[in-house]
Amino acid sequence: MKLSKRARRSVIPGFGLSFGIMIAILSLVVLIPLCSLVIYTAQLSPSDFFRTVTQPRVLSSYYVSISTAFVASLINAGMGLVLAWVLVRYNFPGKRFIDGVIELPFALPTAVAGISLTHLTTTNGWVGQFFYEHFGLKIAYTRVGITVALVFIGIPFVVRSVQPVLEKLDQQYEEAAMILGASRGTIFRKVIFPEILPALISGFTLAFARSIGEYGSVVFIAGNTPYETEIAPLMIMAQLQEFDYASATSIALVMLAIAFIILSVNAFLQSRVSKRVSGLA
Repeated sequence: MKLSKRARRSVIPGFGLSFGIMIAILSLVVLIPLCSLVIYTAQLSPSDFFRTVTQPRVLSSYYVSISTAFVASLINAGMGLVLAWVLVRYNFPGKRFIDGVIELPFALPTAVAGISLTHLTTTNGWVGQFFYEHFGLKIAYTRVGITVALVFIGIPFVVRSVQPVLEKLDQQYEEAAMILGASRGTIFRKVIFPEILPALISGFTLAFARSIGEYGSVVFIAGNTPYETEIAPLMIMAQLQEFDYASATSIALVMLAIAFIILSVNAFLQSRVSKRVSGLA
């Protein structure tokens, strides 16, 4: 005897129970912490809030965080696409090891990453000394160093977003395009790239949102010079150390709003690109 449609949907706990568990988890993990930001910020009047979040030093920290995160995410988009392509399309010794190393920034404490990158990129470090002596370029304690740290922590987002799409991509379309006389560049632009574009946008925006709020791996390599290399999370920590929780949460609320806007734009772009790729737009 066939199971009813309702019974088939209730193999795992029914909608009511599942929905209740989902709301409870979402409230404990996301909603309650975010509401606490609003509660602490409410201690300030609108004029005090606006004055706090628009101080020249705070505005400069927003610019440093957003600009370096954007540049790092662009670099990650290109590098992540190449890494995902090599891991999917080629077999070579050590492939599994490299595939596992991609996720190292997720597991490695960010402070450890920051200290290691700082030692490597100072003018006395292996990498920093080379660039300083040959190109006169300082990496550590500059915005270039911040970008390097953000590239390190953001690369897994792009690779892990693009890799599954490349694995599922049917290569028969590429073979058909090749038979019809298309060049490799044309095949990539017209056949492959439109399919992976939504995943690439997702990886870029996730890395961007993650990089804006990064603290541990950046605070050591940044140098924390006001108006030059001071990031927004450091401003929040400075306010917390002074026990000015209202000002700290005000700056954090602005950062939260920026991250929310980025993720909203990501959802919109993914929807538009997916429809266009599917021929529905």
